Amino acid sequence: MTFTKGESAREGADDKDGMPGDDYVPSARRLARERHKRARTRRATAVAALSTLVTAAVLYLVVVDAPGWPRTKETFFSAQYAREALPKVLEGLWLNVRLLLICGVAVLVLGMLIAIARTLRGPVFFPLRVLAAAYTDFFRGLPLIINLMIVVLGVPALRLQGVTVDPVLLGGTALTLTYSAYVAEVFRAGIESIHPSQRAAARSLGLTNRQALRYVVLPQAVRRQVPPLLNDLVSLQKDTGLVSIGGAVDAVRAADIIVGRSLNYTPYIVAGLVFVALTIPMTRFTDWVTARFDRRREQGGSL
Repeated sequence: MTFTKGESAREGADDKDGMPGDDYVPSARRLARERHKRARTRRATAVAALSTLVTAAVLYLVVVDAPGWPRTKETFFSAQYAREALPKVLEGLWLNVRLLLICGVAVLVLGMLIAIARTLRGPVFFPLRVLAAAYTDFFRGLPLIINLMIVVLGVPALRLQGVTVDPVLLGGTALTLTYSAYVAEVFRAGIESIHPSQRAAARSLGLTNRQALRYVVLPQAVRRQVPPLLNDLVSLQKDTGLVSIGGAVDAVRAADIIVGRSLNYTPYIVAGLVFVALTIPMTRFTDWVTARFDRRREQGGSL
């Protein structure tokens, strides 16, 4: 490979201050390579756009030409009922958002405590480890819908003094119980992924076991598990709609009220699209964080 005079000058400038020289002139080979890359990018974009249009057209024709499409369109895609349902669904969505924020914090705290309990060392902590393992095994195996029914419908039936019967609070409690079991396993996997030498090095510096866990192990474990934790929060955001089984008027329940009155299912579509619109930014953020961590791991950087 030959270099032009400008490229030689650039190398000299790079050696001095790490910045390209002012008289740098790209070689013909480099310019040709860049033109080829741009042409390949344009070609790939055109092929992707064309294939997307063809797929969308085929799906549209298949759906529209179906014998039952007129009736389906009237029942599920009515503009009139969509306009009626949207304000009420958005009003109910505020309850879902509040549940996500409150339950999300409670799930992270409880999940962390359970994970720490499962990783405690020493025979004196054996009962605590067994209880934490039993908790995670039980609530990970119990379907969320059954857990909600037991808590939302069963607790008020006990008529306990001082215990709330609010379906929102009870539904949030059920969500926290289930998701804290999943999050606890995510945290535990992160804690156990830290090499024992990290804890040993912390102990050699004079830190106690508690200090080593707090200042050395947990920060690394949490950073490693951010992507799966975000995925769990995305799932929690969707499942907040299940609190409607107890009568709480959230986005799903608001749509259900209109459906029960009109026998038109368009409000369900509206509620579903609202949840999708709320979930997509969280999903894309999770993908961005995951890709960022993967790049740093491939480059050998710290997480």
